[in-house]
Amino acid sequence: MFTNGVLCVDCFGCACLKLAFGGGEVEGLRRLAGGGCLKFLGYIVDLDSGEICDSLSETGDVSKAEFELLQVLLEHYAKSEPTEERGKLVKFANLPGGHAYEKAFLERAVRPIAATFGDRPEKIVACAWRLGGQELTFGDCSVEIPALPHLPLTFIAWRRGDFPAEANILFDETASKYLPTEDLAVLGELATARLLRASEH
Repeated sequence: MFTNGVLCVDCFGCACLKLAFGGGEVEGLRRLAGGGCLKFLGYIVDLDSGEICDSLSETGDVSKAEFELLQVLLEHYAKSEPTEERGKLVKFANLPGGHAYEKAFLERAVRPIAATFGDRPEKIVACAWRLGGQELTFGDCSVEIPALPHLPLTFIAWRRGDFPAEANILFDETASKYLPTEDLAVLGELATARLLRASEH
């Protein structure tokens, strides 16, 4: 069982980072994922070995910065219990303590969506599909993306026209049962970064 992050060298001599979890964290992640493989935002994590693959990368490699972020995020997520989604969407500001992080969240997670998809909001659908998402009917274009199992994010984009392009990211009301608001801000930023990464291909 893993207790610390490790740098391994595979049989081809290539260095690869492996996520590391304690026994309770592995069981928690298995429970949330419904098995031994955790898939989210284009990442695939083998919970037995800790190996992580990036399906959006030609090499499948994950950067050190991504690795460190995912290690902490998943450790926190592993402590939660599956909860039935309520279907009620809330803005980031309406999450517990969300007002404290709202300005940074809008700048880092929401505005890049408007900037990238403002001219062609329909492009967000194909990008979301690569992350396991589905199209919705809000705004000029919208999608729901499973940022983590049981923790969907709804992205809404409005086309640039007489007014500047706009966007929003909404959470299911149950999101706070999985992660604290500070971590949900990080998850939103990560989901946006992954959407933008998918738009490059």
